[in-house]
Amino acid sequence: MKRLAILTFTGLFGLGTILGGCEAVKNTSREQRGVAIGAASGAVIGGVIGNNAGKGGKGALGAIIGGVVGGVAGGVIGNKMDKQAREIDNAVPGAEVERVGEGIKLTLKENAVRFDTNKSTLTAQAQANLDKLVPIFNEYPDTDIQIFGYTDSTGPEDYNLRLSKDRAESVRRYLIDKGLRSGRFKTTGLGIADPIASNETIQGRSENRRVEFAITANDKMVKDAEAEAKK
Repeated sequence: MKRLAILTFTGLFGLGTILGGCEAVKNTSREQRGVAIGAASGAVIGGVIGNNAGKGGKGALGAIIGGVVGGVAGGVIGNKMDKQAREIDNAVPGAEVERVGEGIKLTLKENAVRFDTNKSTLTAQAQANLDKLVPIFNEYPDTDIQIFGYTDSTGPEDYNLRLSKDRAESVRRYLIDKGLRSGRFKTTGLGIADPIASNETIQGRSENRRVEFAITANDKMVKDAEAEAKK
């Protein structure tokens, strides 16, 4: 999760001067200051990524940035997401876990959830890695999970769009079959959009056949965070 560390540091560096001179901040507890800084840095990170997301605005990054709560409540949510992100990072080999603003972007590439060319069926390895996510998602029930499916550039664009949707649906159905509540999930197929590797190589095409998750606070988590922020 090195990218997270770099982005968070950048946000905090810029905030140090602003918060350091505020009398109101001086009169708050260390915990309150930490939450305030966390919320502000999350907003900075979200803004930076949002300005550079490009087509990613339709994917996991866009979903996370679009759900930002902000303020102290956003800091409370961010703290909860920190813990969940660390657990996912430790549990799933080959997963790319990024803490963005108040959410988590989880990318499952070839080493985590693999799809063969023109297939939406989960491999045994993919199922085993999804099994590792189930207890973590159960531990944090107050999150919404959007699943985005992608393909490589092989084949017609309209076919790939349908295939990417089928891949996202395969993941959703598998997690629901494992006992997770269906209402938490939404799926979107994005086809060949936003490749993360070159489609000119076998290895690159394999990486592009991936699934991304946007994990964000649901209404209950937001209300609980707002109530906690008022204490």
